[in-house]
Amino acid sequence: MLSPETIEKIKEKMALAHVFEEDLTETFILGSGPGGQKINKTSSTVRLYHEPSGMTVKYGQARSREMNRWLARRELAERILERDQVEKSERRKEQEKIRRQKRRRSRRQRAKMLEEKHQHSEKKAARRPVKLDE
Repeated sequence: MLSPETIEKIKEKMALAHVFEEDLTETFILGSGPGGQKINKTSSTVRLYHEPSGMTVKYGQARSREMNRWLARRELAERILERDQVEKSERRKEQEKIRRQKRRRSRRQRAKMLEEKHQHSEKKAARRPVKLDE
Protein backbone atom coordinates (compact mmCIF):
# COMPACT_ATOMS: atom_id res chain seq x y z
CA MET A 1 0.00 0.00 0.00
CA LEU A 2 1.12 3.55 -0.64
CA SER A 3 2.03 5.79 2.28
CA PRO A 4 0.04 8.98 2.95
CA GLU A 5 3.18 11.01 2.11
CA THR A 6 3.41 9.38 -1.33
CA ILE A 7 -0.27 10.06 -1.98
CA GLU A 8 0.25 13.72 -0.98
CA LYS A 9 3.19 13.98 -3.41
CA ILE A 10 1.04 12.54 -6.19
CA LYS A 11 -1.74 15.06 -5.38
CA GLU A 12 0.79 17.92 -5.52
CA LYS A 13 2.07 16.72 -8.88
CA MET A 14 -1.51 16.50 -10.16
CA ALA A 15 -2.18 20.08 -9.02
CA LEU A 16 1.00 21.24 -10.72
CA ALA A 17 -0.13 19.60 -13.97
CA HIS A 18 -3.68 21.00 -13.57
CA VAL A 19 -5.21 17.52 -13.35
CA PHE A 20 -8.38 17.54 -11.27
CA GLU A 21 -10.46 14.55 -10.18
CA GLU A 22 -13.61 15.89 -11.88
CA ASP A 23 -11.78 15.88 -15.24
CA LEU A 24 -10.84 12.20 -14.97
CA THR A 25 -12.81 9.24 -16.28
CA GLU A 26 -11.67 6.09 -14.53
CA THR A 27 -12.39 2.55 -15.71
CA PHE A 28 -11.09 -0.78 -14.49
CA ILE A 29 -10.14 -3.53 -16.92
CA LEU A 30 -8.74 -7.03 -16.67
CA GLY A 31 -5.00 -7.07 -16.30
CA SER A 32 -2.48 -9.17 -18.17
CA GLY A 33 1.05 -10.37 -17.68
CA PRO A 34 2.64 -12.15 -14.73
CA GLY A 35 0.49 -12.79 -11.68
CA GLY A 36 -1.48 -15.76 -12.88
CA GLN A 37 -5.08 -16.34 -11.96
CA LYS A 38 -5.25 -13.33 -9.61
CA ILE A 39 -4.44 -10.88 -12.42
CA ASN A 40 -6.52 -12.63 -15.08
CA LYS A 41 -9.71 -12.78 -12.96
CA THR A 42 -9.74 -9.35 -11.31
CA SER A 43 -10.18 -5.93 -12.89
CA SER A 44 -7.22 -4.29 -11.20
CA THR A 45 -5.75 -2.43 -14.20
CA VAL A 46 -6.80 1.22 -14.27
CA ARG A 47 -7.49 3.24 -17.40
CA LEU A 48 -7.61 7.00 -16.83
CA TYR A 49 -8.87 9.43 -19.43
CA HIS A 50 -8.13 13.13 -18.89
CA GLU A 51 -10.69 15.05 -20.93
CA PRO A 52 -8.98 18.50 -21.15
CA SER A 53 -5.72 17.07 -22.52
CA GLY A 54 -7.24 14.08 -24.32
CA MET A 55 -4.64 11.79 -22.74
CA THR A 56 -5.30 8.22 -21.71
CA VAL A 57 -3.13 6.26 -19.27
CA LYS A 58 -3.42 2.55 -18.67
CA TYR A 59 -1.68 1.30 -15.54
CA GLY A 60 -1.66 -2.21 -14.11
CA GLN A 61 1.81 -2.86 -12.68
CA ALA A 62 0.64 -3.67 -9.15
CA ARG A 63 -1.86 -6.30 -8.07
CA SER A 64 -3.72 -3.80 -5.91
CA ARG A 65 -6.43 -1.75 -7.61
CA GLU A 66 -5.96 1.14 -5.16
CA MET A 67 -2.22 1.30 -5.77
CA ASN A 68 -2.77 1.22 -9.54
CA ARG A 69 -5.25 4.11 -9.23
CA TRP A 70 -2.69 6.40 -7.59
CA LEU A 71 0.21 5.31 -9.76
CA ALA A 72 -1.90 5.91 -12.88
CA ARG A 73 -2.64 9.44 -11.67
CA ARG A 74 1.08 10.05 -11.11
CA GLU A 75 1.87 8.72 -14.59
CA LEU A 76 -0.76 10.98 -16.16
CA ALA A 77 0.51 14.08 -14.34
CA GLU A 78 4.12 13.29 -15.35
CA ARG A 79 3.14 12.87 -19.01
CA ILE A 80 1.23 16.17 -19.05
CA LEU A 81 4.12 18.03 -17.38
CA GLU A 82 6.59 16.48 -19.83
CA ARG A 83 4.45 17.52 -22.81
CA ASP A 84 4.20 21.08 -21.47
CA GLN A 85 7.99 21.25 -21.04
CA VAL A 86 8.51 20.14 -24.65
CA GLU A 87 6.08 22.81 -25.89
CA LYS A 88 7.82 25.50 -23.82
CA SER A 89 11.27 24.50 -25.04
CA GLU A 90 10.09 24.50 -28.67
CA ARG A 91 8.61 27.98 -28.17
CA ARG A 92 11.89 29.16 -26.60
CA LYS A 93 13.89 27.73 -29.52
CA GLU A 94 11.68 29.58 -31.99
CA GLN A 95 12.06 32.85 -30.08
CA GLU A 96 15.84 32.40 -29.93
CA LYS A 97 15.98 31.74 -33.67
CA ILE A 98 14.08 34.96 -34.41
CA ARG A 99 16.32 36.89 -32.02
CA ARG A 100 19.44 35.61 -33.80
CA GLN A 101 17.99 36.51 -37.19
CA LYS A 102 17.29 40.08 -36.10
CA ARG A 103 20.66 40.58 -34.43
CA ARG A 104 23.09 42.95 -36.15
CA ARG A 105 26.22 41.38 -37.53
CA SER A 106 29.64 42.39 -36.28
CA ARG A 107 32.11 44.12 -38.61
CA ARG A 108 34.08 40.90 -38.99
CA GLN A 109 30.95 38.88 -39.84
CA ARG A 110 29.83 41.51 -42.33
CA ALA A 111 33.27 41.64 -44.00
CA LYS A 112 33.41 37.84 -44.23
CA MET A 113 29.90 37.68 -45.73
CA LEU A 114 30.73 40.34 -48.32
CA GLU A 115 33.99 38.56 -49.22
CA GLU A 116 32.11 35.29 -49.77
CA LYS A 117 29.56 37.10 -51.97
CA HIS A 118 32.38 38.66 -54.00
CA GLN A 119 34.04 35.27 -54.54
CA HIS A 120 30.71 33.76 -55.57
CA SER A 121 30.07 36.53 -58.11
CA GLU A 122 33.55 35.99 -59.59
CA LYS A 123 32.83 32.29 -59.92
CA LYS A 124 29.56 33.03 -61.70
CA ALA A 125 31.24 35.60 -63.96
CA ALA A 126 33.72 32.93 -65.06
CA ARG A 127 30.80 30.79 -66.30
CA ARG A 128 29.50 33.42 -68.70
CA PRO A 129 30.05 32.81 -72.39
CA VAL A 130 33.13 34.42 -73.84
CA LYS A 131 32.44 37.36 -76.21
CA LEU A 132 34.61 37.42 -79.31
CA ASP A 133 35.60 40.83 -80.67
CA GLU A 134 35.30 41.06 -84.44
